[in-house]
Amino acid sequence: MDSQACRNSVLQGFGLDNASESVYLTILADPGSTVADLTLRLALGEDDVRAALDRLRRLSLLRPSREDPGVLCPVSPGIALEALIKHQEAELVHRQNRIAESRAAIAVLEAEYAITRHASGDVLERLADIDAIRERLVQLARDARHEFLSLTPVGTPSAESTASRMLDEQMLERGVAVRALFLDTIDRDPVTSGHARRLTWLGGRVRTLPVLPIRMIIVDREVAMVPVDPEHVALGAVLVRGEGMVMAMRTLFDLMWERGRDFGASRTRDRDGLTDQERELLRFLCEGHTDEAVARKLGISTRTCRRITADLMNRLGARSRFQAGARAAERGWFRYPAPEPGFWADAPTS
Repeated sequence: MDSQACRNSVLQGFGLDNASESVYLTILADPGSTVADLTLRLALGEDDVRAALDRLRRLSLLRPSREDPGVLCPVSPGIALEALIKHQEAELVHRQNRIAESRAAIAVLEAEYAITRHASGDVLERLADIDAIRERLVQLARDARHEFLSLTPVGTPSAESTASRMLDEQMLERGVAVRALFLDTIDRDPVTSGHARRLTWLGGRVRTLPVLPIRMIIVDREVAMVPVDPEHVALGAVLVRGEGMVMAMRTLFDLMWERGRDFGASRTRDRDGLTDQERELLRFLCEGHTDEAVARKLGISTRTCRRITADLMNRLGARSRFQAGARAAERGWFRYPAPEPGFWADAPTS
């Protein structure tokens, strides 16, 4: 492949059409080219040239001249294309993560659908209320042989804390691997943070995330418990024993675990200057969630949510949430760490 073909192949990967490619490469070679020059040299119509210039400007491959704002100057390919690559990488990782979460959501929906179709009790079991849920959780903990995984997007009720500590201690004494995921805001809840500290001291592992999608318990890769309605736990839960559905939920847990921060570890900002909580908050806002919904998902007050939002918009120089989302995407702020090689084939067990 010659150098010209190679350049064109690279640019096509960013969605440029032939006219835009030709215009950009011509301006790179001769930055002083005018619309008339480009029309004559490339045998294109004036409208086609202007459309190409607009597209190149939107992609930040061209910028207004500092001396003459009416003139467009080429941006160094190394700078412009690297920004586009980061944006594409962020979109790819975001899609991969959403696919993994969707798989688990499908499993939950499948469980609910099966219940309405009168599925066999050997595979699915409906727990009608909080008392039934608590009773079955005690049984699951006592029967656990290898591992007990929990994903808890809200605090542990005080009435359950003592019983939970006893069950955790009994499982760990039997050699059961206990792993728990809580919200980052766990340190604002003395009961839940105390429970996490004791679990860690006993030999369990605890990590936190800025947001968790659903309350979930998984035992020995054989059985899982999820709420019928994630927003109203009191409406009951579903106990799932189907291998495919349990594995889908386990995949979601492992993905969340890989992203999590060890409980007690200091919170740091990434290379973009963002905390995990700020990144998640920005993503929720750009997806159209209200302040109240975002605050509930993150376990913070609505006032705190609005304060963080205002700070992020100020840092981005944005006047609206839509503009903040666009600028955050341009900077690659929606990037997530990719799972380790072999993650899907051999999920971690400890």
